[in-house]
Amino acid sequence: MRLLTILTLLFQSLILTGQPNDFKSNQLRYQRAKKAYINKYEAIKTKLGENDIDIKQLELYIRAFKYEKELEIWGKNKTDSCFRLINTLKICRSSGTLGPKRREGDRQIPEGFYHIMAFNPVSRFHLSLCINYPNKSDKILSDRVKPGGNICIHGACVTIGCLPLTDDKIEELYIYAVEARNNGQDQIPVSIYPIRFTEDNFIELSASYNDNPSLISFWTNIKQGYDYFEKLHLLPRISFNKNGSYEITSR
Repeated sequence: MRLLTILTLLFQSLILTGQPNDFKSNQLRYQRAKKAYINKYEAIKTKLGENDIDIKQLELYIRAFKYEKELEIWGKNKTDSCFRLINTLKICRSSGTLGPKRREGDRQIPEGFYHIMAFNPVSRFHLSLCINYPNKSDKILSDRVKPGGNICIHGACVTIGCLPLTDDKIEELYIYAVEARNNGQDQIPVSIYPIRFTEDNFIELSASYNDNPSLISFWTNIKQGYDYFEKLHLLPRISFNKNGSYEITSR
């Protein structure tokens, strides 16, 4: 027990070591983030190593599927081209229906292409990673006055339009995100899809919503991003057209 205590204290000193103003050190000032690191850092470092990824070189990509209630963690070294699937987490609750978020209070989980814009280590929902909804597309296509906002991936397993995980799983994802941000990845991309856009799934989805051509058009648009990544494990370049649609091109 004495040895375990000494090792725990040593580990705490190691993960708290760093430049006084670096992102990770600032996050570790908060008790929940610090506890997550104590519990999970070594396992995450090992998991990355099994995928030939150095945690000090980690770049991160997050992909979520509403219907399947799954959130994927993808990673790569800065010097690598292709991402590798690190883990798949269960989204433990959902709200709304398939289709994008278009106004405040509609309970919808957004769909489209986003990035992590804020880390909250003192969230009401344990830990939170908030995305940049509404993005430029949403601002054109959603309610101009009240499109809604404050959409996050968080813990506590409750939601009204967010992507909730258990506290245990948000701690895992939060560490991956902190490490990537600390490595200089200012924008961690997050893609949210209604469903896995396999060809069979998309045919069924289109048939189920054949009375809503604008929704099918939206899904056809974002499916381009899904297809590009599925084929190459590379992220496409995402830009925005004046009508609110996404322009998805090769980098």
